[in-house]
Amino acid sequence: MSERGNRGRGGPRPPAAEELVAEVLGRVRYAPDGTAAEDAIEAGASILAAAESAPQAGAQAGPPSGAQAGPPAGGKPGPEAGAESGPEAGAESGPEAGAESGPEAVSAALVAAAVAAVRQCWAGGWHPADLERIVRREADGPTPVAIVVDAIAAEAARPVRGRGGNTPGTGPARDPRWQEQLSRLGADVWWDGDRGYLDALARRGRTSRFEAAYAVLAALRLLARLPRITPLPAPPPPAGPPAGSPSGTARTAASRALGRIRALLAKAEATTYAEEAEALSAKAQELMARHSIDEALLAGGHGTAGGPAGGPSAVRIGIEGPYEQAKALLLDAVAAANRCQAVWAAEAGFSTVVGFPPDLEAAELLYTSLLLQATTAMNRAGDDHHARGRARRTRDFRQTFLVAYADRIRDRLAAATAAATAAATAESATTAPDLLPVLAARELAVEETTGALFPDTAPVRLRGIRDAAGWHQGRAAADRARLQGE
Repeated sequence: MSERGNRGRGGPRPPAAEELVAEVLGRVRYAPDGTAAEDAIEAGASILAAAESAPQAGAQAGPPSGAQAGPPAGGKPGPEAGAESGPEAGAESGPEAGAESGPEAVSAALVAAAVAAVRQCWAGGWHPADLERIVRREADGPTPVAIVVDAIAAEAARPVRGRGGNTPGTGPARDPRWQEQLSRLGADVWWDGDRGYLDALARRGRTSRFEAAYAVLAALRLLARLPRITPLPAPPPPAGPPAGSPSGTARTAASRALGRIRALLAKAEATTYAEEAEALSAKAQELMARHSIDEALLAGGHGTAGGPAGGPSAVRIGIEGPYEQAKALLLDAVAAANRCQAVWAAEAGFSTVVGFPPDLEAAELLYTSLLLQATTAMNRAGDDHHARGRARRTRDFRQTFLVAYADRIRDRLAAATAAATAAATAESATTAPDLLPVLAARELAVEETTGALFPDTAPVRLRGIRDAAGWHQGRAAADRARLQGE
């Protein structure tokens, strides 16, 4: 009888793929940082890349003469002769029933492990954009980021059992922006079946199966070691008043206002004329302030600070390097002007902005535009600073420039909001006398929600603010914004 036949009848069997992957991931996850982690990943990749298929029991030799027919090849030994018919192939009749091994099974087990890791991250408060951002910050090169995006795509496409049937992977209750984040990340299943993922990954990167397995293990180690973060509040229900109702008419007007704001900011970012950009930004800020007040009045008409959509919500906005402190300060200024509060998580690379949905949307729009305009002005001034022979101080100049810009923008935005509020109060003195109490109630609700989400916060101490030229030029750039439409 051949050796294969002997192994099939009683010799050692390769471990099942799920068991093998779990064992390797355990070693990789708990290995100390540094050389030990690299060695564990390399050893694990070697094991997974060299995984062999389990031999087919009985492939060379059939059952003894006269014996009852047992389970198909590869199953466990069948029942004794004369017993009732045994379990079908793949049924859970023992610890090894239905277990698979081999390259394709290892690939499928790795994808399943990646899906489980991503769902664990969802349970820990992470969202798709947050996960991609933190891996991009922590990983060496783009490959781990691409693998994590693949894992996110696989999770989104995989059914979740136990929720009244099988539904697409949705993890915890989703923010309405969840699908938008998936689309922006390009989280699509591009490979043909999980059993071929490792080989497809190797072909796409023009690497070996070992290198592909190494990259997957490194990415899963990153995911497994992420901390839990503060979960965002439940997203508000979809806006629902019919278009013909008074509330629906107001919502339609609000959508038009946001469309005008976006268009103005887009033009401000695209123009090469400073005066035009200033005028467009000023008009956009004016519309934003009025839009926030209109939303507050609409909510007040429903008898509560939150209106029909409920209380404050929250979004996370990425704070990318360099000059993270200055950018977080700018976002804080914009958030405060739009009746929101921002909390910066430096180690995670984002700020959480808490506020009512219309104010959150306005704050994100304005921050994105002002950051682009500030960065353009900073680079222009920094290049001039560098050209004057002050290269050793260029980083300090740019950091100080952005901090000064944010500091001055805070004053200008606060003044613009106060002026818009005063004007709206005067206009609505007879039609909406409760405007100021409604605004105060909304601010209190935002403050309480922020305190509940982040009970332990501390002020950030700014560093590297020591370039006088950068400070003066940054404040001058903020002044040129003319946010009050002067």
